[in-house]
Amino acid sequence: MKSKFDLTSVQKLTIQERAELVSGKNFWFTAENKDQQIPKLMMTDGPSGLRKQASSADALGLNQSVEAICFPSAALTASSFNVALLYNLGKKLGTAARAEDVDVLLGPGVNIKRSPLAGRNFEYFSEDPYLAGELGSAYVKGVQQEGVGVSVKHFAANNRENQRFTSSSNIDERALREIYLTAFEKIVKQAQPATLMCSYNAINGVLNSQNYRLLTQILRNEWGFEGLVMSDWGAVADNIAALRAGLDLEMPGNGDYSVQEIIKAVHTGELEEAQLNTSALRVLEMVEKFHINAKASDNYDKDDQHAFAKKAAEDGMVLLKNDHAVLPLKPTDKIAIIGALAQTPRYQGGGSSHVNAYKLVSPLKAAQNSANHISFAQGYALDSEKPDQMLASEAVSLAKSNDKVVFFAGVPEQFESEGFDKQSMDLPDNQIQLIHEVAESNPNLIVVLQNGSAVSMPWQGDTQAILETYLAGEAVGEATWAILTGATNPSGKLAETFPERIEDTPAFGTFNASPDEENYYEGIYVGYRYYDVKKQEVNYPFGFGLSYTTFKYDDLKVSVKDSAVNVTVKVTNTGDVYGKETVQVYVQNLASTVETPIQELKAFRKVDLQAGESQTLTMTLDRRSFAWYDAHTANWRVDNGEYRIKAASSSRDKGLSEIINVDFGSEVKTEISDNTYLSEIINRADLQEALKQTGLQKMLNSIVSGSNSELMANMPLRAIIMLGASIDQMYTFLKLANE
Repeated sequence: MKSKFDLTSVQKLTIQERAELVSGKNFWFTAENKDQQIPKLMMTDGPSGLRKQASSADALGLNQSVEAICFPSAALTASSFNVALLYNLGKKLGTAARAEDVDVLLGPGVNIKRSPLAGRNFEYFSEDPYLAGELGSAYVKGVQQEGVGVSVKHFAANNRENQRFTSSSNIDERALREIYLTAFEKIVKQAQPATLMCSYNAINGVLNSQNYRLLTQILRNEWGFEGLVMSDWGAVADNIAALRAGLDLEMPGNGDYSVQEIIKAVHTGELEEAQLNTSALRVLEMVEKFHINAKASDNYDKDDQHAFAKKAAEDGMVLLKNDHAVLPLKPTDKIAIIGALAQTPRYQGGGSSHVNAYKLVSPLKAAQNSANHISFAQGYALDSEKPDQMLASEAVSLAKSNDKVVFFAGVPEQFESEGFDKQSMDLPDNQIQLIHEVAESNPNLIVVLQNGSAVSMPWQGDTQAILETYLAGEAVGEATWAILTGATNPSGKLAETFPERIEDTPAFGTFNASPDEENYYEGIYVGYRYYDVKKQEVNYPFGFGLSYTTFKYDDLKVSVKDSAVNVTVKVTNTGDVYGKETVQVYVQNLASTVETPIQELKAFRKVDLQAGESQTLTMTLDRRSFAWYDAHTANWRVDNGEYRIKAASSSRDKGLSEIINVDFGSEVKTEISDNTYLSEIINRADLQEALKQTGLQKMLNSIVSGSNSELMANMPLRAIIMLGASIDQMYTFLKLANE
């Protein structure tokens, strides 16, 4: 179909009309131009459910939004490790958006979980960029399959909420590329999202909304992004500098002020008219694709979507502990349910992701509708951290008179939301104290968590079982009870590490230390990469999750072909019930001479297995799976040599591993200089002929075999002059060695 808009049609618009197009109108619309038959386009928040405002729009979303399905937050859906699920979630969101005449959904959020204290972690997928990129790509494809655009956010390095409008994320180039840009790059190349949303913060001192290197050189010139770049709401400090940098649409725009600034800048030459034309055309192309050519709107089945929300929640919930097989609950068990969060669950994030839920089912309601004998005690207040002795006494008494206790604990919304960062990883004091008291009354204690990100667990020794449900959406009750009773076998795996203490985390001591700058001193060592290299004990590792059945891995085979590596492994359900297992493939770089993580996730596959069933899975690792970013050459570099491939059920699981030789990269050779250490020269076979020709071989061999061999070998080449060699010998050797 021929496009309605091109540069010629843009040039027919007045400069004011073009300026209006690149300056958002109101809070959720692009500018309408009835004279030129240009309709407005509507966008709304929607990472985990539609938040279309039903009445007059406002920036903070305080007005009531339309009734919609509240799906699980990204923290939970990421724990599903289920690409197909994320694609179908995207399709459901796209269907709902289309039915409500919403053209662009603002999501998903794919920023990296650098610290458990970051206030918006619930809205992001993972601490791992590969996982975030794979799941984010599936989500984007699903939404856009329904004719609705997405805005992937927040580009980039938006890893804290405090002072988010002004703080600078200061990151070295390798960490920026390997950790903080990778998910965005993967989504751009695999899914071509309609838009990317630039974040509030700066990177290395340059505000992202006016960062030419980020928005143009990297995003467009390197990655080939073809869509539109919009700002986060209020992220533009200078709309002329932003347009010059590659931002196309300021949201929500500052009315006539923004328009007049653009007109003035074009007239004075501060802004090239061609740049304005390019951005205006991108807005028009988005309007045409996602509004003018949109599918006809139909009503959608909210009950069907609610059922999917339940399925999605079940697929992501993570069983962290299950001593003595206390779970699943039996129909004959007398159950005491304790905790205000059972009755008033925290099931979604605060801020822009807040949804007016269609049909909330609490865990208490779901339990009371089951066959179990259920009794309930509130136990603690949600609006206070102080213990309530009357509530606590009632809970302890109830615990004594029942077979098992299901204790609902978590982080109330006032402690965890968009707009501010958390102060602690701990649960509120009143919950912690009550867990200890209840455990003394009944050892069969099961804790169910509702929280947006990792929490510390000094109380875990008091429990028999722990179920992580994150923010599970409106079907929180049905999904939680299905897992607890075994109607659904848990299969979630943690998409983030649960450390023991905040003091153990990579950014401890530097996170939020300055209102102006966030210094990423840990570099590439984020999440499990950090805990692995530091050999740090954690509560629960990345990729971990239990099941009511067991799995066995066999027959690992790794083969190198052309520029790819095939990994094949057999997985068997060795238990008595149906279950799902996520096989994770990690790569360890043993070839390169730079620091590299102990292991990195590079492939995964979730598989359904009946009791006793086996399946053989094959996953392919491409060239990028073996690459590291060389900032000196500004290239992704693969070094030939040995790599360890591990197939396992979590990052800390030993699993099965095999060392392979990769030969589709570059030879790991460094130029020899007078500062090259003798130990390197002695151990390089390709240098032996040069040593022999210059008469240095005998001298170096004597160094190796001498009593002070380690000391002497740890000296640079220039030291051989001190040991009796001539300068001519050294320079002749250098010439031969580097030919």
